[in-house]
Amino acid sequence: MKPVLALVGRPNVGKSTLFNRLTQSRDAIVADFAGLTRDRHYGNARLGSRAYIVIDTGGFEPDASEGIFKEMARQTQQAVAEADVVVFVVDARSGLSAQDHDIAKYLRRLGKPCLLVANKAEGMQAGHQLAEFYELGLGEVLPISAAHGQGIRSMVTLALDQLQWPEEAEDQPEEDGVIRLAVAGRPNVGKSTLINTWLGEERLVAFDLPGTTRDAISVPFERQGQKFELIDTAGLRRKGKVFEAIEKFSVVKTLQAIDNAHVVLLLLDATQGITDQDAHIAGYILESGRAVVLAVNKWDAVDAYQRELLQRAIETRLVFLKFATLHFISAKKRQGLGPLWGSIGSAYKAAMCKMSTPMLTRLLQEAVQFQAPKRAGMFRPKPRYAHQGGMNPPVIVVHGNSLEHVTDSYKRFLEGRFRKAFALEGTPLRIEMRTSHNPYKDKDD
Repeated sequence: MKPVLALVGRPNVGKSTLFNRLTQSRDAIVADFAGLTRDRHYGNARLGSRAYIVIDTGGFEPDASEGIFKEMARQTQQAVAEADVVVFVVDARSGLSAQDHDIAKYLRRLGKPCLLVANKAEGMQAGHQLAEFYELGLGEVLPISAAHGQGIRSMVTLALDQLQWPEEAEDQPEEDGVIRLAVAGRPNVGKSTLINTWLGEERLVAFDLPGTTRDAISVPFERQGQKFELIDTAGLRRKGKVFEAIEKFSVVKTLQAIDNAHVVLLLLDATQGITDQDAHIAGYILESGRAVVLAVNKWDAVDAYQRELLQRAIETRLVFLKFATLHFISAKKRQGLGPLWGSIGSAYKAAMCKMSTPMLTRLLQEAVQFQAPKRAGMFRPKPRYAHQGGMNPPVIVVHGNSLEHVTDSYKRFLEGRFRKAFALEGTPLRIEMRTSHNPYKDKDD
């Protein structure tokens, strides 16, 4: 499982800027005034071969007793509970404050691994200007600049080294023959009911109340000689809706379950339609590179008109999952469950597909002969050969000249050819372009 880092601190110390730097994204809104971030924000990050999850939080006031500040404090406390390491961010330029002391007192009481980070330290000497922060009693002060990227790598390395997290944890051998299947979706779409139906017993609590499942529950299962590990995940709620302390582990456990699965069954609710949250979960599954099967539950509860609207909504709002097989089921009435297993098996097979270099190269050359890449100025990209760069998801690496000019539309064209040839149904396919180095480029005439 990926380790979790939570960024905490008082308002406007640069937590969201640091979050964007770590995740290499602009997911967190950044502006030069306090209190902009209020909800927890989750993102994937990587340092070399070591992947981890980062949580951005709002300004923390541990003793807040009313209004929005109380809810922001509760969000931050939940993020701290989920985290393996807490990164306490202070402002090197504005100096130490009473609120910093309150936060440090709260963190010391928890006894969780903690790094004290002084942000906005660009151009400052690490000595006497940061000396006052040692009053907080949290050990060494690490000077960084989230805006300029200074000291970030050392900070993350130190955080992960505290956990002694193995670098190869993400690449465990898959020789046990067990397919890990995560059932994901919004609260109350019927995830636990579906797994209970498969198992033939009330193994999981299923109740008509959103959020009944609080954690990612793993259940062994065998079907026709194939062993599975069924993972019932907690429903991913919209940000700002997860307030109860008992749910504090749900989101991060669900994200970790998706990351560790071979195949994810994304369950949709026919009675609720396709929501922004469905698209958000689907996007996370795609970003994680996991094979996916779509299933619309409670199909028996809607009429023909609603079914037509739902199918159109899936085609438009989840168009980026068009490679996934779609099923219409009723977990409660046991309708349409048989064909699901065929699609799950196909998705797993596609995700773990082994593609030979000669066949990939031949398919690439045939595609180029059929339709060459567009010329970019004086240069026309020249793909020459291809090989497999990874599995789950499959990665195809294409080598050649001037490949940085290959358009996204041409990559989609190649993806379609490769998918058809290897029957890659239900899994994302990533194509990487690598331009050959010109040995004469740096030589003098």
